[in-house]
Amino acid sequence: MQHSPAFLALVNAAKAVIHEMTISDLQQQGTPYVLLDTREDHEWQQGHLPGAMHLGKGIIERDIEQTVQDKQQRIILYCGGGYRSALAAQTLQQMGYQQVFSLAGGYRAWQEQGLPIELP
Repeated sequence: MQHSPAFLALVNAAKAVIHEMTISDLQQQGTPYVLLDTREDHEWQQGHLPGAMHLGKGIIERDIEQTVQDKQQRIILYCGGGYRSALAAQTLQQMGYQQVFSLAGGYRAWQEQGLPIELP
């Protein structure tokens, strides 16, 4: 998908202030974490990372405090390619969450590596 220059500028600004994590980093996570899929409902229905919960980008700000009450909890966000999750990570940081990461490459990178997915 071709993204607009303004959207890419917004994402790049977010990536300058958030933490990204690679798939390899995710696979090595030993401490408890919450894995959140920030894609749209129809994307979630087509498959998601094992163990993920779904809070789409459109509702994450509204519902995150009911889903993850502890603002020290490690949260790993992903979307289709790592753009929307970067924006969501920035927002969660602004809301006071301390350990928020965006998965670089997102769901597409996960699939390209042939890793398992779950269907709802």
